[in-house]
Amino acid sequence: MRTELIERLENCPVISAIREDKFQEALESPSEVIFLLGCNVLTVADLITKAHGKDKLVLVHIDLADGIGKDKAGIQYLTKCEVDGIISTRSHLIRAAKELGLITVQRFFALDSQGVDSIEEVLHASSPTLVEIMPGIAGKVIKRFSKGKVPVIAGGLIESKPEVMDALSQGALAVSTGKKDLWYI
Repeated sequence: MRTELIERLENCPVISAIREDKFQEALESPSEVIFLLGCNVLTVADLITKAHGKDKLVLVHIDLADGIGKDKAGIQYLTKCEVDGIISTRSHLIRAAKELGLITVQRFFALDSQGVDSIEEVLHASSPTLVEIMPGIAGKVIKRFSKGKVPVIAGGLIESKPEVMDALSQGALAVSTGKKDLWYI
């Protein structure tokens, strides 16, 4: 699954990062990967099925999913819904999802130098499939981590094509954005 994800992101490096209200627009976009940042226990299975019907991979941000436990049972539930992977800031959820064979994206907020320095330690302990550095306009931080073993996704505050191109030129494999017009570049 990791290889398929990487190939898809190399082919189309802009990820649709959306809440449910933008789901249909993401389905119609050329993005091959959807980051579902808001969903709930009642709708998630149907959303995943619809996305797979359009040949898109779906990763659910489990920290933001309503009614789905933020624990191994919640991840098992998402696995039964045939999710492709999860996104989380929590290392224990990343490890649990990896054990179940899911793609994992660990999100980090690069707010200060101490926080940035701790990212390496956490990555070593959790070993996610991909790391998402936020804000995505943090080129210096993206460049630093793009040289590591874990591919980088730039996310957050990306609002223009030059910002997408800058993140990619700094070494990000892909960019996640909620800006619909950027899904088409």
